[in-house]
Amino acid sequence: MTSAYLPVPARIATPKDIDAIVEVMTTAFFHDPLWGPAFPDEPRRALQAATMWRLYVTSAQRYPWTLVTPGAEAAAVWIPPGGTELTPHEEAGLEELLTQAAGTEAAKAILAIYDQLEAAHPAEPCFYLTLLGVHDDHRGNGLGMGLLAESLTCIDTLGAPAYLESSNPANIARYQRAGFTPRDEITIATGHVVTTMWRPAR
Repeated sequence: MTSAYLPVPARIATPKDIDAIVEVMTTAFFHDPLWGPAFPDEPRRALQAATMWRLYVTSAQRYPWTLVTPGAEAAAVWIPPGGTELTPHEEAGLEELLTQAAGTEAAKAILAIYDQLEAAHPAEPCFYLTLLGVHDDHRGNGLGMGLLAESLTCIDTLGAPAYLESSNPANIARYQRAGFTPRDEITIATGHVVTTMWRPAR
């Protein structure tokens, strides 16, 4: 069995889904222990964070590996082996985009987080779950883990491993039930610990 979770109906996202996926990630990570404080201006957090999520969600459209539930209530954004989260052009403009959205201090802190995450990324080719989220209006219905299960079913047919970073300690056990095991811990400047997790090829 792929994981302890039952897959849910899913489809490959299209550019028409970008707005909905950005909203999913903005609500899903608003109180995340890593990405919430990364945008400390809470009254403006949703707007600021959405700018960042839009860049990553849009860039991932280069690959047919963003899966959503039929109504885009949940989304799983995967980067396939050999792929990158951003293009070189997008990478070069990231600091300016973040600075304009959230200010110089927040931008530098976010870039430092990304540098640490990148340094911990495995050298072995793998599918990378860069984002997994469920819209607040649909949480508690099993959509997130179900979408993960469906994603892993697809990945297993290719015989590839999978990798993710758990920014929320509450999710580690959930990912373990899906077949992931803790790999490393990354301590960011605030002291928060991000756990990287690995799932071997099946």
